[in-house]
Amino acid sequence: MATPFTIDFLDHVALRVKDLQVSTRWYEKVMGLTPYHVPEWGEYPIFLLAGKTGVALFPASSEDSTLPAATKGPGIDHFAFQVSNENFEKSKAWFSEQEIPYQVRDHHHFLSVYLQDPDGHTVELTTLVGKAADFYKN
Repeated sequence: MATPFTIDFLDHVALRVKDLQVSTRWYEKVMGLTPYHVPEWGEYPIFLLAGKTGVALFPASSEDSTLPAATKGPGIDHFAFQVSNENFEKSKAWFSEQEIPYQVRDHHHFLSVYLQDPDGHTVELTTLVGKAADFYKN
């Protein structure tokens, strides 16, 4: 089925990890990814990028009551597709039209839509607010 919006590329996969420092070093040294930290986001996520795609590391915490039970331990938290600003707006209209529940979050440099797939996996569509060169400085 065709949708009124187009996905550009897989932006990131968010991983819940036991030790942020150990995992950061592993993705940096073993996979050659470049650590990227956005001060406005706080201590985490820690992004490790290859160009404009990569992984986002979050601590695995069974104590965090805001997390769904399935994402409290180590594992995949969510995955994100990047879309243009225009397609971001089209996706929201499409989800509303299809009566698909979603949430919008402002991440300073990005706006994101979050929704659940049929198995409960969190899917994110994200769009850059501003210029790509301002965020992808590496």
